[in-house]
Amino acid sequence: MTAEPVKAAHQWPVPPQDGYTVDDLFTLPGLPPHTELIDGSLVFVSPQRRFHGRMIDVLVTGLRRTLPPELDVEREMTVVLDRRNGPEPDVSVIRMDAVTDMEQTRYEAEDVLLAVEVVSPDSESRDRESKPRKYAAAGIPNFWLVEVAGADRHPVVRVYELDPLSKTYALTGIHHDRLKTGVPFTIDIDITLEALKRPRP
Repeated sequence: MTAEPVKAAHQWPVPPQDGYTVDDLFTLPGLPPHTELIDGSLVFVSPQRRFHGRMIDVLVTGLRRTLPPELDVEREMTVVLDRRNGPEPDVSVIRMDAVTDMEQTRYEAEDVLLAVEVVSPDSESRDRESKPRKYAAAGIPNFWLVEVAGADRHPVVRVYELDPLSKTYALTGIHHDRLKTGVPFTIDIDITLEALKRPRP
């Protein structure tokens, strides 16, 4: 009696020699939701923690309260930086004239005024190092990095603005309880731990 061969649960695509392109990201069948393209490699997202989802909700709701009519807020939408990079910021502020229809799946870097990354354990180096460098090189003028701090694990938002000459981000503020800034528009958001724990409307 011979043993039956073990069948693989899923057959992942074999990457091309020079890596994937943004076109592949949108045409390969069966990719998991929220797959990103970083330097020609597909990056799959691990299950997210409650902090991650709640922080995105708080920021999206807070941004929409003072959003000018010519702008819009998106969560977890691909931003095409170049042919080998299509990350998915947790939150993006985009120009309204870049919105086409309800079937839209991506924005171009020039359409984005703000990219926000909420750091997860599986994406720390990408969120802190790789993605900010790529967002800056693509000319996205504002970047926020959200992390947890302290024994109570409260949110901290680091706010960065682009230096257009060096194409690098400069830190302009670190916010623990309230996120108040005038860039890219007037923003005032309660980011306390209590705000994250409130029931969703």
